[in-house]
Amino acid sequence: MNIKQTKKQQIRDFLLIIGGTYLMAFALVSFWQPHYLVTGGISGLAIVIEDYTYRIGFAVPLWMSNLALNIPLFLLGYKTMGKSFFFRSLFTMVLFSVAMQNLSYLPAIPSDILLGSLFGGVFSGIGVAFIVRGMSSTGGTVLMAAILHNKLLKHVSMGKLIFACDFLVILVGLIAFGPERAMYAVIGVFVAAKVTDAVLEGFNYAKAAYIISDESEAIAAEIFKQLDRGATKISAQGMYTGEPRGMLMCIISARELVRLKTLVYARDKNAFMIVAEVREVLGEGFTAHSL
Repeated sequence: MNIKQTKKQQIRDFLLIIGGTYLMAFALVSFWQPHYLVTGGISGLAIVIEDYTYRIGFAVPLWMSNLALNIPLFLLGYKTMGKSFFFRSLFTMVLFSVAMQNLSYLPAIPSDILLGSLFGGVFSGIGVAFIVRGMSSTGGTVLMAAILHNKLLKHVSMGKLIFACDFLVILVGLIAFGPERAMYAVIGVFVAAKVTDAVLEGFNYAKAAYIISDESEAIAAEIFKQLDRGATKISAQGMYTGEPRGMLMCIISARELVRLKTLVYARDKNAFMIVAEVREVLGEGFTAHSL
């Protein structure tokens, strides 16, 4: 199969990157920066730099700090990223600075600090998800962690290094603006992470049911008939008895779970059933694959 992207996919990716970048900039300029919420990343450092330089008479704008701090990281991190991902990320980082500069003329949206942290998290989370969907990044602490992992700390996982880099930035914010704003910043980071996960993984939550029964054929027929769902029979073996058993796997929507339980135990009161959460389902009867 040809893994190269079609022109349509490339256009879609760049539209996602542009939309996501402007959503992140909107969150920063309209919600987080007015409340001095340092939520990690290079943009968090940019908030501290703007505040401190303003006090000495010349405020360095967010977009300028973001660009100035990211450029050396990109120069150092060129070899840690693939060519395509590097240039996409470089484009995204520069666009992020442009978006912050463009949106800096917008008035701050009136809100208390809690609403600012929450809504900033929502818009930033959606923006990050769009950028990831577009197979790019804004550089920042993620790139910093990649450089440290590649050059100095290969024994430390990327996840831990990203957390450490963001933690240090939030610590700088705590020193600069006090513990209360740092705690609200953590709320913003938490909301952004949850929203990012929700957008990336989808809202089409479902249930996976695993059914072990001597009546598996009859139960499968009832699933087809009553729920209009498919089922897959998996060969299994009971380790205690050594007997072969048929196990059904069925993916259903959450609202169909009660009906499934009813029809299973109407056929076999001794059936063994496991129900697990499914975060996203792609395919017939659920969501079409959009990638």
